[in-house]
Amino acid sequence: MGINSENEMSADLQIGPTTLGMVRIYIAGPEVDLPMDFDPEEAEDIAEELRAAAAAARKMGKKTR
Repeated sequence: MGINSENEMSADLQIGPTTLGMVRIYIAGPEVDLPMDFDPEEAEDIAEELRAAAAAARKMGKKTR
């Protein structure tokens, strides 16, 4: 499965700080239980990547309309 492959999987996503000063992204679903911890700088890098991907997706959505 690639990033552009559709599927019927569903999962919950939680994001928040840990007591150790990390940022946790936690994904839980029927087939997955995945906690991922990042230091604050890494979390900010991920946030920037998410914003860039959202902007690119927005542009692609306008092309198909």
